[in-house]
Amino acid sequence: MSQFDMTGKVAVITGSTRGIGRAIAEEMAANGARVVISSRKQDACDETAAEINARFGEGTAIAVAANISSKEALQNLVDESRSAFGRIDVLVCNAASNPYYGPMAGIEDDQFRKILENNIVANHWLINMVLPEMIDRRDGSIIIISSIGGIRGSEVIGAYCISKAADMQLARNLAREHGRHNIRVNCIAPGLIRTDFARALWEDPDTLKASTSTAALKRIGEPHEIAGTAVFLASPASTFLTGQTIVVDGGQTI
Repeated sequence: MSQFDMTGKVAVITGSTRGIGRAIAEEMAANGARVVISSRKQDACDETAAEINARFGEGTAIAVAANISSKEALQNLVDESRSAFGRIDVLVCNAASNPYYGPMAGIEDDQFRKILENNIVANHWLINMVLPEMIDRRDGSIIIISSIGGIRGSEVIGAYCISKAADMQLARNLAREHGRHNIRVNCIAPGLIRTDFARALWEDPDTLKASTSTAALKRIGEPHEIAGTAVFLASPASTFLTGQTIVVDGGQTI
């Protein structure tokens, strides 16, 4: 059996109807996992789950809409996932918000709060909802999708970068707390990836050129290039790895 095999595992992935989240859900399904598709809109979740079931077999995916800003919605996500699949082995906190693009001096208080609440507090809520069963089983993998913004400064997405740095520390703290229960908590820090979420950073050719000129690979990344790292962190291949942030950025930060 491959170390990357996820047969029998159940993975909940937030923000998984497009971009990095969807690529992770598809790759985990391809490696044998059952996946819970979640984003704000139920119809988008239904469509994505149906396409995954068509590719990998009926019953591979279910769809549960959840707005990450609502603690009640996140609890419902966890409850429905358990009801359908009986357990949660892997949690991928991928959904995030960035409603502001510009210098820190111009951000509104509500925008700043939304970034911090959706990108940090919501992860804290959701992780603590799945931890009890992982502790009982003495097994679990939690993955937070951070960003290289968390290890660099920015003139235009500063609040987002602050939130992503906090996610890295959230992973380290939780890894220390729950390693004794055989629960691993790690981050992935993508560089520039061709997603709708990051469109402002790559849609304009001049901006894209500037964004990739210092990267070793001299190009933008694609969502599937993050998904393999997520499978590694969710599978037996990484059972001695916790509290870490894996940078996947085409060599941009080196």
